[in-house]
Amino acid sequence: MSKARKQNVQHADEALLASLGYKQEFKRAFTPLEVFGIAFSIIGLLPSIASVLFYAIPNGGGPAMVWGWAVASIFILIVGLAMAELASAAPTSGGLYFWTFSLSSPRWRNLLCWIVGYANTIGAVSAVASIDWGCAVQIMAAANIGSPNGNFEATRAQLYGTYAAVILTHTLVCCLGTTVLARLQTVYVGLNVLLCLAVIIALPAATPKEFMNTASFALGDFTNLNGWPNGYAFIMSFLAPLWTICSFDSSVHISEEAANAATAVPWAIVGAISIAGILGWAINMSLAFCMGTDLETLYASAQPMAAIFNNSFGHKGTLALWAFVVLVQYMMGSSMLLAASRQSYAFSRDSALPFSFWLYRMNSYTGTPVNTVVFVAGLALLLGLLAFAGTVAIDAVFAISVTALYIAYAIPISARWLGDNQFKPGPFNLGFMSLPVSITAVLFMFFLGIVFLFPTTQQTDVSDMNYTVVVLGGVLILSLVWYYFPKYGGVHWFTGPVANIDKMGMEVKGLELPLEEAQVKKDGNGSASPTLEKMSKASAEEA
Repeated sequence: MSKARKQNVQHADEALLASLGYKQEFKRAFTPLEVFGIAFSIIGLLPSIASVLFYAIPNGGGPAMVWGWAVASIFILIVGLAMAELASAAPTSGGLYFWTFSLSSPRWRNLLCWIVGYANTIGAVSAVASIDWGCAVQIMAAANIGSPNGNFEATRAQLYGTYAAVILTHTLVCCLGTTVLARLQTVYVGLNVLLCLAVIIALPAATPKEFMNTASFALGDFTNLNGWPNGYAFIMSFLAPLWTICSFDSSVHISEEAANAATAVPWAIVGAISIAGILGWAINMSLAFCMGTDLETLYASAQPMAAIFNNSFGHKGTLALWAFVVLVQYMMGSSMLLAASRQSYAFSRDSALPFSFWLYRMNSYTGTPVNTVVFVAGLALLLGLLAFAGTVAIDAVFAISVTALYIAYAIPISARWLGDNQFKPGPFNLGFMSLPVSITAVLFMFFLGIVFLFPTTQQTDVSDMNYTVVVLGGVLILSLVWYYFPKYGGVHWFTGPVANIDKMGMEVKGLELPLEEAQVKKDGNGSASPTLEKMSKASAEEA
C-alpha cells in the first residue's frame, strides 16, 4: 500500500472514530492480518482443546468431540456474524457497551450499558484467568512427563505460583509498544496453524494400532461418564468448542489500533471463527480416532491430551510437542490480556470502572495503557485464588468466561432490533439475513448461558457445585449495587459513552467533520454522548 493510500485510510479511520465521539489516542499499527491474528491467537486451537478436553470426553467421548464441535461451531459463527455487523458500523474499543448505549431505548440505555460493560470486563478477566490457568496446568503436565516414571504431581500452591508467573510475564509483554504487539500477532498465527497441521497429520501416522479406534467407536459410541441424560450430556460438551472459539470480541477492542477498522475488524471475527471451526474439527477427528477406548483413564489423567500424545509419540516425542503446545497457550494469554486491557481502558474512559481516573491514562513512553494492563492482571491473579477452593471452583472460571461474554454479546445484538434507534450498517452487512441471524444468535446464547450454570453431575455437594453463578452473579450484583448506591452510585452520574473530542468541529488530521456528520448529541447533563443513529458511512467507506 502506498504512503498516500495509508494516509487516506488513517484519516478515514480517525474520522469515523471522531464521528463516534472519540479522539485518536492509540497508534494504528495493526494491519488487517494482525487484527485477524489477535482473535485467532486467542482462540489458540490445539492448546485450547487440550485445556477443555475434560468437558468433551465424559459427555459423549468421540461423538461429542466431533459432532458436538461441528454443531457448536455453526452456531458460534452465527453469533460472530451478528457481532461483525455491529463492529463494522461502530469500530471502537468500547465495542459491546458502546453499541448497547447507542442502540437501546433512552429509558434503559444507561443501565444496560453499565451491565454489558461489567459483564464484558469480568468475561475478559475470566478469559485471561482460564487461559493462563490452562497454561500453568500444561507446564506442570510437561514437568510430569519429564519426571522419572511420571511421578511428579504439582500441588495447588505450585500450580498457582506457575499461574502467577505466567500472568506477570504477560503483563510485561503487554506493556510494550503497539507496533511490537501488532507484529507479534503474525508470529502467533503462524505457530498456531503449523502446530494444528502437525497434530492433524502426525498423530494418526504415529499412533500404534492398539490405540487406533474404529469409525463406529470414534464417531458413534457415545460415552457418558457424568450421569446426565445423553442428550443433555451432549449439550454440556459444547463448553469445549464454546470456550475454545470465544473472546472473538478481542478484535473489536483493538479497533482504535487497527487500520481500515470498519472492514478489518468484522472480517477478522468471521475469519477467525470459520478457520478455527474447520481446523478444530479436524483436530478433534484426529484425537477421536487416536485416543484409544479407555476413556475413563484419560478423563482421570491430569491432562488428557498429554496422555493421548504419550500413547502415540512416546515420552520424548510428547515432551517436544508439548513444549509447542505450552508456547502457543502462553501466546494466547498474552493476546487475551492485551484485548482485555483495551476494553478496560475504554470503559474507564467513560468513568465507569473504579479508579477510572488512574486507569484512563496512556503511558507516554510506550503509547499504551499500562495501568489497565496491570489492573486486569491483578484481577486475574485474584480470580485464580479459586484454585484453593478445589478443582471444580477453578474450572468454573472457564464457564464464566463464556457466560459473562454471552451476556455482553446478546444485549447489544438484541438492542439493535428492540431499541429506539435507526441503525446504519457499515461496510460489512448481512442484508435481509441480519434479523434471522441475530435471533438465532441470541436464542443460542441464552440457552447455553443457562446450561453452563448447571453442575457437572446430577449428584453434587458443596465441593462439586458449579461456582459460575456465584462468581458471575456476585460481580453483576455488586456492579448493580454500585450503580444504584445512594448519592454516589452510577445512576446519579453515569451517562454512557462520553465524547472526548476537544471541539464540536472535530478537525482530524486535516479532515474537517461538520457538526451534523459528527453525530454527537447532548445528554441531560450537557456532556456529549455519541450515537449510531446518524453515523456517517462515508468516512468508513473511503478506506
